[in-house]
Amino acid sequence: QVQLVESGGGLVQAGGSLRLSCVASGLTFISGTMGWFRQAPGKEREFVAAITRSGDTTSYTDSVRGRFTISRDNGMNTVSLQMNSLKPEDAAVYYCAAGATYLSKVSTGYKFWGQGTQVTVSS
Repeated sequence: QVQLVESGGGLVQAGGSLRLSCVASGLTFISGTMGWFRQAPGKEREFVAAITRSGDTTSYTDSVRGRFTISRDNGMNTVSLQMNSLKPEDAAVYYCAAGATYLSKVSTGYKFWGQGTQVTVSS
């Protein structure tokens, strides 16, 4: 059984930084694209960032490009999201996802999901 577990969420002031991590278990390795999505109260889940299996190619939603960096360690079956210059509008539950086709930005494209970690940004 594949399990994704996120960590690193919390409360931070606007302009601050957080690093989210996601560890995958139950597989020898995670194939395909891994990504991060987020969902704020009353809003739909939205794509944040994705990274290919090799880690050579990444994709970001426009609102986080230049502030967030996604990375992965295939040996450790982990994917991380470094979030800098956080804004109040970045506050949401952040979800790790895995097993998608190339840089999918659609949640239905991912096979495996974590339970989410809360990010709160105070103004």
